[in-house]
Amino acid sequence: MKTYRPYSPEQIYLLPPSPREWLPEGHLVFFILGLLDGLDLGEIESAVQAKDARGERPFAPTMMTSLLLYAYATGVYSSRGIERACVEDVAFRILAAGEQPHFTTINRFRAAHLEALGGLFVQVLEACQSEGLVELGHVAIDGTKMKANASKHKAMSYDRMQKDSARLRSEVQAWFDKADAIDAAEAAAEGVPDPAEEARLRQERLAKMERVKEELRKETQAARAKRLREQAEELRKKSEDVNRSATKRAEAKTLAKKRDNQASLFDDDDQGPPPAVDADLPKNTPPHHPDGTPKPKAQRNFTDPDSRIMMRDGAFLQAYNAQIAVDEDHQIIVAAALSNQGPDTEYFAPMLRRVVENCDAVPERVTADAGYFSADNVHIAEHHGCEPFIAVGGHRRDGLPDDESSLPNSRTETGRAMRARLETARGHAAYARRKATVEPVIGQIRTRGFQHVSFRGLIKNRLEWLFVCTTHNILKLWRARSGSSLQLAAG
Repeated sequence: MKTYRPYSPEQIYLLPPSPREWLPEGHLVFFILGLLDGLDLGEIESAVQAKDARGERPFAPTMMTSLLLYAYATGVYSSRGIERACVEDVAFRILAAGEQPHFTTINRFRAAHLEALGGLFVQVLEACQSEGLVELGHVAIDGTKMKANASKHKAMSYDRMQKDSARLRSEVQAWFDKADAIDAAEAAAEGVPDPAEEARLRQERLAKMERVKEELRKETQAARAKRLREQAEELRKKSEDVNRSATKRAEAKTLAKKRDNQASLFDDDDQGPPPAVDADLPKNTPPHHPDGTPKPKAQRNFTDPDSRIMMRDGAFLQAYNAQIAVDEDHQIIVAAALSNQGPDTEYFAPMLRRVVENCDAVPERVTADAGYFSADNVHIAEHHGCEPFIAVGGHRRDGLPDDESSLPNSRTETGRAMRARLETARGHAAYARRKATVEPVIGQIRTRGFQHVSFRGLIKNRLEWLFVCTTHNILKLWRARSGSSLQLAAG
């Protein structure tokens, strides 16, 4: 009769076990623990130490950061999922050293230190560079519409808000009138709604709508003021141009002063200066009239006002536009950004600047699809000393257009020159590498389960996107160092 290996699931250990024996050598867990030794977590440490020393001792910042890095790298984005994994998953238990932080603790740590966590992107990128994983021979730029933590059905146009505000005011008054005529007890006995409660619900919705309308108005006025100041700056440059006549210089100076005065009318003393973080990224502004008031079709979402309606795969969704620049050799993300403007054109210049700043070097070639094409973008790339290969319109995978008649860009001088460049064997080969450089990275991030951002608000989601890109680079660095082919659970 065949005998079996001993099986005693209730047997206790006779000697203390080593957690390192529970996972194979070279596992991602051990790589992250080693990587953290070289990362600067001083910003998180300082924030923790600044708190009141009394009360329960906090978890070590290194432990909490390692949990988040491993969780995002393996597709676990929910704080509840991380809490559960610290009980059920061996890898998480090793990182947590047997601790089991509550999901609220995990969520508070992530929210409180999101800026520092996003700042790890550059540190990890430097580690990738030191390993020789970044060559900058070819960098490809692309974006993806990332679903916001809000429903598109919670968005409403300014015109609809105006009409609904009037309707709600009328309903509130009607319910108050009904409350005077019907006793609450009788209403409850007869099964009809309590007038006071119905009036309160409508008052709350009315107050929220008025607040959103005011925020929308302030946003459009700030955009108008910014545009007026830009015009004033352009006029001042004309007033100082010695090649212009004295009369035209004087007119430009007068108009510049007028534009400054017009802009000052929109200044709001209660509104602080806009955040300086990523100020060069394009930001969507709802359509507005010259006086700064929103146009009827200007929309704002009640759940996440910073998000916008965008198109992805033929469908509309409430979203953000997440951008990445990827180095070809090892698919390392060398720059990342996120904003709420749908079209890609204005992202090209700030993304290229980030590549240069992050890597302290200029890529030899940069590729992008037709959504990024403009004469300015071509000139900006060439000014940096980088050769651009940007498709000029609806195109095949090689960047060449299917039908020139439908491509206005290809009829401009810059468009014709770019098309001629793409038609060469060298241009064809350069652009063809784009589909093997940046598009797979977007697919890899989505495959790990990151289908939508977790937070509400532009700045927070921008920082989370940086953190997601950081974990992508950590995976590439780990596989390059260890040559590992371990299959990680997707969460």
